[in-house]
Amino acid sequence: MGPLKGAKVLDASQIMAGPYCTMVLADLGADVTKIEKIKGGDDSRQMGPFVNGESTCFYQINRNKKSIALDLKSPEGKEVFYELIKEADVFVENFRPGVTQSLGIDYKTVKDINDGIIYCSISGYGQTGPYAHKGGFDLVAQGMTGLMSMTGEPGGRPQKSGIAVYDIGAGITAVYSILAAYIHKLQTGEGQMLDISLAEAGLPWFAWEAAAYFANQTIPEPTGHRHRVSAPYQAIRAKDSFMMIGCANQRTWERFCTSVLGMPEWLEDQRYLTNSLRQQHVEELEREIEEITQNNDATYWLTKCEQAGVPAGPINNFGEAMNNEHYLAREMIKEMEHPVIGKMKMIGTPTKFSKTEVEIKTPAPLLGQHSEAILQEIGYSAEKIESLLEKEIVAQYSQIISK
Repeated sequence: MGPLKGAKVLDASQIMAGPYCTMVLADLGADVTKIEKIKGGDDSRQMGPFVNGESTCFYQINRNKKSIALDLKSPEGKEVFYELIKEADVFVENFRPGVTQSLGIDYKTVKDINDGIIYCSISGYGQTGPYAHKGGFDLVAQGMTGLMSMTGEPGGRPQKSGIAVYDIGAGITAVYSILAAYIHKLQTGEGQMLDISLAEAGLPWFAWEAAAYFANQTIPEPTGHRHRVSAPYQAIRAKDSFMMIGCANQRTWERFCTSVLGMPEWLEDQRYLTNSLRQQHVEELEREIEEITQNNDATYWLTKCEQAGVPAGPINNFGEAMNNEHYLAREMIKEMEHPVIGKMKMIGTPTKFSKTEVEIKTPAPLLGQHSEAILQEIGYSAEKIESLLEKEIVAQYSQIISK
């Protein structure tokens, strides 16, 4: 039984940030109903690669959810939404500010129907401020926050992160904000609105950068494969490949010199006495380390690091990561049967609870797969459901694929 069993979440978000948030809530046991456009559904359904016509992008972050295909622009579609919202604890949307008002599903309207609702709005720049009207995307946020100016090699073109850090970051921010609001609701009965901004979600992560800037106005620059304040904490070249070495404190540095590299004299070298000095001389330090490490393969050095208690690891490609024995043993790779795709793998959940269960029960839904069942749950008669289907106010998957 998941820790959020009994919590009801209505999800009108799409693409990544919102769906990632509601997937986590669903994994934790919440009952998540996903509202999708009748024509095309969540926009990520149009993103490849595809297997048997179904998007594997959509598949990865929409498991454990039910789907209703609903026309929110029609009066009867709104009535369906209002019936659904009456029973919900949480509502998640990621429309551009102003759109929910035009649809009649804004916080004020929803609060009048369900005073205890936790209404989570995820947008590019938030609901207020001079940029509120702008559309927001992950890469735009990476540029605006300064992340791209400090990513990549010094002197090179600004580089983005390898993954959609702000989309996922906004989703994670929404998760912990919803959980905090849910605890508040359990204690007081009060709901509230949560305003989550893509462009703000990642700012608190810049701890070291903020420390330097607010102390002496240092502007962080790209450090490439190196850590910003510790050395050697970076990618190091071995004979056959690169590897990561993490000497983040003095004791680890001493072990690295004596037990891994066989260079105890470096402990007396005036350039390398402290972490700060090593950082100042990182170019020389890297060159001298690699003069040694390039004589043997990475596995040799990683074994020596493990024996010495020096944090180190390989630089895997994604395929190697997905087949790593540790991730497999920790059940971070899951496989499920999808009604159209067939057998499909996905990334599992990173938290292991000792008392409660986190379970991946169902694959990502087909568009409108649960439309009729959801309407039945909120008391719609068979005749009324048939009428809504005929008018295309709602759609069932079998009806959509037949067109």
